[in-house]
Amino acid sequence: MKSSTTDLDLNRVEQAFRKRIPGFRGPLDVYKTPQGQSNPTYIISSPSGNFVLRRKPDGVLLPSAHAVEREYRVMTALSDTELPVPRTNFLCEDPDEIGTIFFVMEHVPGRVFLDPRLPELTCQEREVVYDEMNLRLAQLHCLDPETLGLLDYGKAGNYFERQFSRWSRQYDASATEHIVKMEELQYWLKNNLPGKEGPPRLVHGDWRIDNLIYEPLKPRLAAIVDWELSTLGNPLADLGTQLMQWAMPVGDDTRGLGSIDRKSLGIPDDVAYVERYAQRTGLSEVPDLTFAVAFSFFRMGAIMQGIKKRVFDGNASNPERGLKIGNLIPLFAQNALEFINREKEPFTKK
Repeated sequence: MKSSTTDLDLNRVEQAFRKRIPGFRGPLDVYKTPQGQSNPTYIISSPSGNFVLRRKPDGVLLPSAHAVEREYRVMTALSDTELPVPRTNFLCEDPDEIGTIFFVMEHVPGRVFLDPRLPELTCQEREVVYDEMNLRLAQLHCLDPETLGLLDYGKAGNYFERQFSRWSRQYDASATEHIVKMEELQYWLKNNLPGKEGPPRLVHGDWRIDNLIYEPLKPRLAAIVDWELSTLGNPLADLGTQLMQWAMPVGDDTRGLGSIDRKSLGIPDDVAYVERYAQRTGLSEVPDLTFAVAFSFFRMGAIMQGIKKRVFDGNASNPERGLKIGNLIPLFAQNALEFINREKEPFTKK
């Protein structure tokens, strides 16, 4: 057996595969992806085919974080829908088998675009990529949780209130220093929680272009991955996540579209994208996304703070990258405050 990583016992991994996948044959070749800062992710190659293994990270974990069990459940539930989701193979909830809880799914070959500008594509291809992203998000939010057997997948009550409470606790529990802008953002969110919400829908929780796999030769969506933060709640949260990323500066770490002339690239602006989504989901008007975007900035800051804390604790998946990510927290908070305070709010219906 050979491996590009040393944090998996491949003998134990192969035994787990043999136990659950009929006819499985080794040896294994394992590659740890550079992504998966939250849940370490590995591509497993073998004579029986290629698989992806997602596991919980090492060390003491924050409550309710790194929920690979939930990822497995929701992806399994979506396997018979029109959404392209990798087929799940098995979930192992016994941490003694390989040292942590993990699940295995099929490996979907394709392209992952880390740069939302899509420099390798033509203008027409970019239009298709973003329209696919919009279409699939609308389809996800139109699914009935009861039909999927996911009525108990999220708690009852106001989604944003619940999520803000959760991520505030996570942020406070993993704090390594005082970040004034994050504290200002946290205060604003606490005092501007939305009121009544509509019926809960399945929310992906991290709807960004780098969590999508596109076909190798066509700009068509092949798989939606990274369901760790999924739950039942307000679908506007996914739109907020997407617009949050676009508002960030261009760069390998921020992966935003800030200051980019999107029209010349074939990439929709925020208003056009949200209007298309509203049409596809049957909304009577374009929704107000002020809180959703601001909260998405805060939640991402809290996630990055958790990664930074794991670096300090010595159990980060990629310590060097973890520190780089942690240094971006003030920038995310600053962008959120600027978004809140801008003079014109194109998504607010008075």
